[in-house]
Amino acid sequence: MRHFPTRAAVTAVAATTLLTLTACADTADSPDELAAGSLVTDRPLTSAAALPSAARSELVTYLSEGADGRPVLVSGTVAIPAGDAPEGGWPVVSWAHGTTGVGDPCAPSADTTGGPAHSYVSRTSAMLDRWVADGYAVVQTDYEGLGTPGEHPYMNGDSASNSVVDIVRAARALDPSIGTHWIAMGHSQGGHAALFTAARGAARAPELDLEAVVSFAPGSRTSDTAEYFRTGGPGIEQALSFLPVLLLGAEAAKPELSADAMLTDTSRPLLTAARTGCMDDVRAAAASVPLDQVFAPDADLTGLRDYYATQELEGLTPTVPTLVVQGTDDALVSRAVTDTVTEALCGNGADLTYRVYDGADHRAVLEESLDDVRAFVTTARDGGDAGSTCA
Repeated sequence: MRHFPTRAAVTAVAATTLLTLTACADTADSPDELAAGSLVTDRPLTSAAALPSAARSELVTYLSEGADGRPVLVSGTVAIPAGDAPEGGWPVVSWAHGTTGVGDPCAPSADTTGGPAHSYVSRTSAMLDRWVADGYAVVQTDYEGLGTPGEHPYMNGDSASNSVVDIVRAARALDPSIGTHWIAMGHSQGGHAALFTAARGAARAPELDLEAVVSFAPGSRTSDTAEYFRTGGPGIEQALSFLPVLLLGAEAAKPELSADAMLTDTSRPLLTAARTGCMDDVRAAAASVPLDQVFAPDADLTGLRDYYATQELEGLTPTVPTLVVQGTDDALVSRAVTDTVTEALCGNGADLTYRVYDGADHRAVLEESLDDVRAFVTTARDGGDAGSTCA
């Protein structure tokens, strides 16, 4: 396995690899080394993205399957605990991150102290470090198009869940001390990815043992975006910062959906901010956009609505024990919406536990729920009753 000393070198080899992938995807007999989950590059990670309790942290690139069903190169990180692995290897937590943006600098693996996504990534890293200290290998995907060539199909459940699964495979190729037993966890955008993984992860990687899934404040109802802005829904000022990443994410998955064509001249700078910066930059740009001048009057938003309808959570059927946690004071993912989602998942036959934390906002729910999450994971891994709240 080749080692690359810089992210720039990783990006350079990625472009070459993508050309190879494209060629092989058009043949009936792609070589085994190009299978999903194949490890492409690895190098030691010593930046702020490394988890402090890990004995070894690596920046990796690996192969997955993109929103269009074709092979795609994805970056991420692998943190391996100190000491000797238990029999069967280190169990794995595969983490799906929340919204950082759609540009390469927003990839969590690129995090630095003072970086554009550090206020969020440092908080999730502190939580994930607890799992490394407890003897879990922690793997974190950047998702398709974040940190590697191509655009990021924000809130595409299949692409994200594929990335969450396949980085576990890549980690096992990196270090044989990593076992087959794994947990998927994610927050916000990643909570959405985690629920897709709960429904599809076990079938995608039958050689692995997906034991449980935890979804923190899962993002959803993206198909309501156009109507929400037309009617001025509650919290619309905060939601405006997420609009350009939603539009660009849809365009990445469905290039016929032009993000620029949907917006007015006044609101189009939001797209520039999202393409060139991360969420803090988008929030700054959003402060100067009048809420009644967002969508172009003649914009056809049917395609946007139809695409995101395919990404909603209510139709999923989780196949493993699943925990959903939600804060009552979450202004970005409302409790009412998560109530509806969990009710639908229960109706689909999910083994689901739903916990609500009084006074917790969108990020605080990560810390508020930690003890319950750890207890849930332990019980699920031991094969016990994790306490389904489905009626």
